[in-house]
Amino acid sequence: MTDRAPTSGFASTAAANAATSATAPDPATREITAAGEAALRRELIDVSLGRTPADTLLRLGRLLDTHSGLWRPDVELAIWRGRVAFVGSRGSYPGTAGQTIDRPGLSAVPGLGEVHKHIESSHVTPEYEAALVLPRGNTWTCEASHEFSNVVPARTLDFWLAARRAGSPLKIFPLPGSAVPPTAWEHGAHLDGDDQSRFLAESLMVAGLDEVMDWPAVRDAANPAHPRLWSMIEATWQARAVVEGHAAGIRDLPNINAFSASGITSDHEAWTAQEAFDKLQAGLFVEIRIHTGAEIIAGLLERGLRDWSQVALATDDRPAADVLDGGATDRNVRMAIEAGLPVETAVQLATINPARHMRLTPWVGSVAPGRFADLVLLSDADSFRIAEVWADGRQVSEGARYIGPLPRIDWPDWARQTVNIGRPLDAADFAIPADAGRESMSAAVLRPFHWDDDFLTYTLPVADGTVQRDPGRNITKFAIVDRYSGQAGVSRMFWLGCGPRDPGTALCCSMAHDKHNIWAVGSCDAAMALAVNTCAEMGGGWVLVHHGQVVATVAYEIAGLMTARPAEALQADMAALYAAGDKVDWMFEPSFHPRWGPGFPERLAFATLTCSPWRWNLVAPSAHAPQGLVQVQTGQTHPVVW
Repeated sequence: MTDRAPTSGFASTAAANAATSATAPDPATREITAAGEAALRRELIDVSLGRTPADTLLRLGRLLDTHSGLWRPDVELAIWRGRVAFVGSRGSYPGTAGQTIDRPGLSAVPGLGEVHKHIESSHVTPEYEAALVLPRGNTWTCEASHEFSNVVPARTLDFWLAARRAGSPLKIFPLPGSAVPPTAWEHGAHLDGDDQSRFLAESLMVAGLDEVMDWPAVRDAANPAHPRLWSMIEATWQARAVVEGHAAGIRDLPNINAFSASGITSDHEAWTAQEAFDKLQAGLFVEIRIHTGAEIIAGLLERGLRDWSQVALATDDRPAADVLDGGATDRNVRMAIEAGLPVETAVQLATINPARHMRLTPWVGSVAPGRFADLVLLSDADSFRIAEVWADGRQVSEGARYIGPLPRIDWPDWARQTVNIGRPLDAADFAIPADAGRESMSAAVLRPFHWDDDFLTYTLPVADGTVQRDPGRNITKFAIVDRYSGQAGVSRMFWLGCGPRDPGTALCCSMAHDKHNIWAVGSCDAAMALAVNTCAEMGGGWVLVHHGQVVATVAYEIAGLMTARPAEALQADMAALYAAGDKVDWMFEPSFHPRWGPGFPERLAFATLTCSPWRWNLVAPSAHAPQGLVQVQTGQTHPVVW
């Protein structure tokens, strides 16, 4: 395989400290290119025919052929330069090999794939993501990059391909973000059809367009984001790539049909079996997440679904700590088996089905000639118990322990210096002024995951010329801080049932889906300012201020979303944050979202979403919405107090 030079931007920015490992990466792990594939596959022909010796002959107890769904007993694989050259019964390979390895007691399935995942939600950079998920069977991932792309859009491919170029065994197929910006009412990073065409031309690793989330903008020509989104969709089709979808809250048949008619191919937001079934029958590829996955699979079985080829298992967002505790893609497969699917079908939902959907079958999804030699070896197939994982033709794990290469990446400043507020903030930046002479003001109030057509309205007291919180009614203050423009922009309003009741207390984070400005919630304006300023100094992450003191921090120094550290180190920091948070008295009010609960309000990072089914939400201040309160489906704005 021929080498592909890093993109010029990455190389020029980090010539001395770019994404490099201590030793040069093996050719097998380099980026897929047309010229490289042509050369490699001509050589694979010779290995398949026995004219060139294989690197490894791997003999297995049995192998699941995902094309047929059948087990092949007592097989051997000839592996060369990280690819499969030959698959046949024991003793059938016509050539020789540098080494022969026997695994007679193990069942093998292809390396598991993620059809839709935001690695940013693991909060570790790609090289550490590889070390985290490979022992759990995940050898390839379709990265849905509207998180990173909203922070450093021009560097989307530089970032996601860096680890592979440096020798990581995890294959990352990036899908640049369509939601950049998430709506027409948010400013900053911008990607359009010209950018998408450039991304698709730059690398064969680019699988398509990340989930199209702004359905009102796709559907309605009057929406200001309509031309931008359709330019990205058209550019993706021009390259015969895949347009992924996000149909949250779209459950009525007219809109489901319209969504499918648009050419968007998939949805991962179904919460019930009926919703999934309706979307399947409309021709959408259904990606099932674990939250209600068991109920969906059981319901599809009850409805008599015979063809599961239009279904895959998806992770979407999963923190590293959850992977350490419960698993990665392997957890999804076990869920499907426990819900009633045969092992063979469950594996297809995490291998060949997503590979077909993403048009990646020449490389992943099966153990067959030409594909990457990525295998999951199971000590027990029925319970999907993993003994070891192979990637690029080499063993990379023993049990849950990663033993593969971990390249050292010195991420350059464009990945690290992503918080630009412009100046230190103070309490006045979070105050909400009252009209002169008023003793009370009407206030627009939201709660986390508020999906009603209208915001709530409360009457709040005025003191010292500013509108006050009302902890007796669980009303606190929430803010969005623009971390990109350097203009010290702060939107603030009152929210219900989600913040600290203790005085001098605030929580903030630079992960705020999907725009990823800094959100802050607090009982005190000065505490909110302290939290945000500390977050900015760190380059992003979590900050908890309690009784006027910073008591816990978690660094997301890469793009304000991830840390370049092992998952175990991040888990320890998060545990310390949770422990400090346990000492805080948190307000709570029930909301629409099934995963919103009392205690530490971690899911506020998702409460800032502006896609369907959200209506009103708070965004960073702009010329369109100076105070930040906007109806995200229509663009209507409203004062936060009046």
